[in-house]
Amino acid sequence: MPYNIAWGGKSYLPIVNSKDAYAWAITSSILIVLQKLIDRGHKVIIITHAYKGRTGVRYLTNGLKVYHVPFFVIYRETTMPTVFSFFPIFRNIIIREQIQIVHGHGSLSCFCHEAILHARTMGLRTVFTDHSLFGFADAGSILTNKLLKFALSDVDHVICVSHTCKENTVLRASLDPLMVSVIPNAVVAENFRPPSCTPRTNDRSSGPLQELQPSPNPIGPNDTITIVVISRLFYNKGTDLLIAAIPRILASHPNVRFVIAGSGPKAIDLEQMLERNVLQDKVEMLGSVRHEEVRDVMVRGHIYLHPSLTEAFGTVIVEAASCGLYVVCTRVGGIPEVLPQHMTTYAKPEEDDLVMATGKAIAALRSNKVRTDRFHDQVKMMYSWTDVAQRTERVYKGVSGGISPEEFYGYYPGQGWEASGDRVRSFALIDRLKRYYGCGVWAGKLFCLCVVIDFLLYVFLEMWFPRSNIDIARSWPKKPHQKHGNNQLQSANRSDRGRLESTS
Repeated sequence: MPYNIAWGGKSYLPIVNSKDAYAWAITSSILIVLQKLIDRGHKVIIITHAYKGRTGVRYLTNGLKVYHVPFFVIYRETTMPTVFSFFPIFRNIIIREQIQIVHGHGSLSCFCHEAILHARTMGLRTVFTDHSLFGFADAGSILTNKLLKFALSDVDHVICVSHTCKENTVLRASLDPLMVSVIPNAVVAENFRPPSCTPRTNDRSSGPLQELQPSPNPIGPNDTITIVVISRLFYNKGTDLLIAAIPRILASHPNVRFVIAGSGPKAIDLEQMLERNVLQDKVEMLGSVRHEEVRDVMVRGHIYLHPSLTEAFGTVIVEAASCGLYVVCTRVGGIPEVLPQHMTTYAKPEEDDLVMATGKAIAALRSNKVRTDRFHDQVKMMYSWTDVAQRTERVYKGVSGGISPEEFYGYYPGQGWEASGDRVRSFALIDRLKRYYGCGVWAGKLFCLCVVIDFLLYVFLEMWFPRSNIDIARSWPKKPHQKHGNNQLQSANRSDRGRLESTS
């Protein structure tokens, strides 16, 4: 059964002129998922704030409609929190498009939290996606976690990009773990191909023969090895760790060079380190690069170094492996869940261990023990946006009653537990207030007050601007829904590339 779905939050616009590869990667990933959902027969719209040069209603590829609501942006594409002022236009859009499910993403997106609150008041099913990790001790994390607890107290289901992210979200928002699904990100493998990529028609059948084939480009003992780093230069991305490790790595391995792409407040510290150690001839600083240029930077290297201190998933290391790079990364967050052991060397988030792990990776490449020429085909088989869309669609079926709670949440006879009716959220105001009241001594009462005011505002809007006076928007013509078989799953990434380029 196709659904009418509204995605609400920030960072949905493919900012073509932006040089923030991280922001571009998030927007492009979301857009690919939405396009895949449209291909599966669903109606999908986006509700986000207005961008410079983009206001009103816009259409993207495949009839994807975007509503740019004019709200004041205060910091990093995050709008001013107003709670109630967004409700009138949100209600109008929901009624016009006949929306059934509201899907928000981003723990720090005011648009997302307000959309979930208003959608529940209107009697709609809601889903939330989280792709970040937060702490529990500092003031900012405490306030963010309390806000997340408010938004997710009445949500129908939550999607996280890794099991570590799931654990973090469950603890932050006090959620039932069965109400949280793990759906990892994916990559468009065709956009991240090695320089000499020769696709194999049947990779599995020729496995024993391939073991006997030598590496196409063996690295000699005196050949130069290039280490690539593409990251935002912030503290949480391990830039301080990188600054401390680079001089030691270059001192131990004279035939190693670094290529660093990215920008941020730590860029000055990195440049000062290079001047202090006179390493400008061995370290190339590229600054910010656009997302479509990331592949061209990656294929210049042999090793991808990712010294992040916190990471929910780490899509960039999947992109690096797809480009044929051996990955050295810190064992933090959800990174160990991303790639198999033969593609990575893990290190503790410490200077000594990072230097040691990088040395092991260099030695492994020089001894030709790692077959990086096979990484691209392996990544292509592991990650598919079509699979992500199918799993997201199953979540929609679960929250809307398309499949039974026992099937959705899991019921195993004889295990001593079964799907609980409490996981099927009631729309009754008294039941909603009970869920919000348990959010804290003072916060619970404040949240209940917000919900009551939101409900009264909804009643007022229903009387003052009745639904009968709102025109129903005409839907974009749908393509015939075709179920994706295994052969289509394998070729899905090939169509993703053209889809993303045309969207831009």
